[in-house]
Amino acid sequence: MSALVVDTSSWIAWLAGGGSPLVDEALEEGRVHLPMIVAAELLSGRLEPSERAELQDMLSDLPALGIDPEHWFRVGKLRADLRSRGLSVSTPDAHVAQCALDADGVLLTEDRVFEKIAKLRPLRLA
Repeated sequence: MSALVVDTSSWIAWLAGGGSPLVDEALEEGRVHLPMIVAAELLSGRLEPSERAELQDMLSDLPALGIDPEHWFRVGKLRADLRSRGLSVSTPDAHVAQCALDADGVLLTEDRVFEKIAKLRPLRLA
């Protein structure tokens, strides 16, 4: 089964108790992969210290994506390619998309910008 890359928007829904059951299934199977920008975004939210520590512990158990310089070079190339095709995306969104591409995984997100990216790149969405 494919890696599941979970975007910040889907993590927020899941943490609030209304997210996709795909996250539960993939967590049980060890298939959830974590873009590091997603970890930073989640941990920057309004959390009590104990909640932040618990979330950090959970995220620390997931395979990290986007930690090598070559990945970031691909992120820049992806943004440039998308911009040349008329689609401007943020660096964090390009990072998450590139993480899913690098992992040959499926991206779970609530953010519609990824649908636009998937029309221009071989990005698979859940």
